[in-house]
Amino acid sequence: MNIVIENISKRYKGNVWGLRDFTLTIGSGVLGLLGPNGAGKSTLMRILATVTRPSAGTITWNGINIEKSPNDLRAVLGYLPQDFGVYPNLTAIEFLEYLAAAKGLNHAIARKRIDELLQLVNLVDVRRRPLGGFSGGMRQRIGIAQALLNDPQLLIVDEPTGGLDPEERVRFRNLLSELSGDRIVILSTHIVSDVEATATHIAIIQKGKLITHATPERLLSSVDGSVWEWVIPSAELPLIKQRYLISSTMRRTDGVRVRAISKAAPDSAQAVQPTLEDAYLHWVSNHTVDPNG
Repeated sequence: MNIVIENISKRYKGNVWGLRDFTLTIGSGVLGLLGPNGAGKSTLMRILATVTRPSAGTITWNGINIEKSPNDLRAVLGYLPQDFGVYPNLTAIEFLEYLAAAKGLNHAIARKRIDELLQLVNLVDVRRRPLGGFSGGMRQRIGIAQALLNDPQLLIVDEPTGGLDPEERVRFRNLLSELSGDRIVILSTHIVSDVEATATHIAIIQKGKLITHATPERLLSSVDGSVWEWVIPSAELPLIKQRYLISSTMRRTDGVRVRAISKAAPDSAQAVQPTLEDAYLHWVSNHTVDPNG
């Protein structure tokens, strides 16, 4: 089971490029697609979901060209877009029944599947409540339920945790991790913590181009020995920000604790273990070399 993306480009009006020569092979597991807002993540997700056509390049699903034969992929696709909407007057059950019918699922099979999914996303107690009264987190959970109606082999979720509170975000990440199994899950986000606990591979995209694709461990090793922490007086912070790539600062009674990424050790700094946030910042700021070669 794989998706092979070869030299995909997407050009919009005004010669604006959403993607440029994007190439990536994706296998089973969870792929975290990371990149700043506007990097081209949603464009790629819409192309993979056969909602948008690329301007150039090809994508194959298990060897089948999805532009020429989109229905082969759509039959096994689950998709939660960034701008997922609901019908506010329908209950959770009614909404899922409607979408199951739209996907051509047998009614008896669909009812059983809906019951299972409402259990999975912890919405059984509110299954007869109109969706208009759902919180943002509950709507996202109904969104993942609709994406799973056909037990998809490919699950695409685009910026799924925007607007969720911390507890709902953790619950959503855990759910995606449980769902991975023998399928491909693509999680597109600009929030590093969303992929930290779930992704088996991470791809970083910037300005429509793939910067790097590696395991989390490989990304961490790419900045090993290059992350430092030290305490400075508050007055020195502007100068330090000019000299170093800063990943975080923390005010303390004795000054400011600075965390920075640098090949050379700053004065008085101590080396610390890198995080994926450090690695992501490094690759977004310096993306000329790929750790995979």
